[in-house]
Amino acid sequence: MNFKDDGSLIVHSNNTLETKRSVFGVQPITADNQLYIRNNVTPPSESIVENPDAWEVSIEGVGKPRSVTVGDLKTMGVETVAMVLQCSGNGRAFFKHETSGTQWRTGAAGCVIWTGVPLRTVVENLGGVKGGAQFVTGTGGEKIPEGLNASDVIVERSVPLDVLDNILLAWDMNGAPIPLAHGGPLRMIVPGFTGVNNIKYVKRVAMTEAETDALIQRQRYRLAPLGKKGSPEYPSVWQMEVKSWITGPLEDSAAGMHQITGLAMGGINAVDNVEVSLDGGKTWEAAQFVGPDLGRYAWRPFVLSKKLAPGTYNIVSRATDTEGNQQPEVPEPNQSGYNYNGWGALGVDVKIS
Repeated sequence: MNFKDDGSLIVHSNNTLETKRSVFGVQPITADNQLYIRNNVTPPSESIVENPDAWEVSIEGVGKPRSVTVGDLKTMGVETVAMVLQCSGNGRAFFKHETSGTQWRTGAAGCVIWTGVPLRTVVENLGGVKGGAQFVTGTGGEKIPEGLNASDVIVERSVPLDVLDNILLAWDMNGAPIPLAHGGPLRMIVPGFTGVNNIKYVKRVAMTEAETDALIQRQRYRLAPLGKKGSPEYPSVWQMEVKSWITGPLEDSAAGMHQITGLAMGGINAVDNVEVSLDGGKTWEAAQFVGPDLGRYAWRPFVLSKKLAPGTYNIVSRATDTEGNQQPEVPEPNQSGYNYNGWGALGVDVKIS
């Protein structure tokens, strides 16, 4: 990835890169060259982003279904949203049970500004939602290798229709066209939902009566109990949870004044407050948010200024959202290791001398 800063990323595979914890600091927006990458299927050819306005997406399940280009979408309306983009498996390495998949820690997340047209506007322009629809189903533009069952490979996800008004069909990321690695030329953005629901290279958006039968929805990305395989009887991995983690200090250092920093997010809700503990959760102090409030779906950097005497500190943080949901010390485990948000394991140990 020649547009990525190698020093900021942990390489898990060619298409799987994690942002180092030390990179985050108190930055409200994650730079493109430091943002993690995760792909379920090999991306399409780079040629699809050479003329992004020509990309077509089919809008179905509306009064007047048709295909529209990104150029057409740009004439319908424009909005921006700052949103935490987080892989469903971020924090998987902290679960106590053995899990398959990338052993992400804190870096499969970033806060990004997306620009595009609200899906609600597109749907209104095309005659409104067709009766009976209960889901918004997005289909990615990855090429399915010959000889494989398409439904086993295709990246196609359904989310509840009640979030339609929040969805964006985005063509820009952080003020520039979305690069291929992050879903350009067009990505379906579902604020507050985990990364897999934010469909890259989206080629079809349909208002559907039922969830897609694709394997990635039917079996994968399900919150199955330990020892169980994913299936429709278990909740789908949709909304993100309230969460925070420490971004500094991360190394042993000298006694004196220290700025204890971190990031806090509310997931589907806005984050309301965050506390910091220097003794592993025995006592807590309120931290202060840093910088602008970029909205309900963005994260908030925070800081606690503290004079630290010599000793060993277990520094942890605990966030609470606007609905009163508080980050747990240890989350309920699930078989595939999704949605980790426990404050205990997300802390850091620092020796001050």
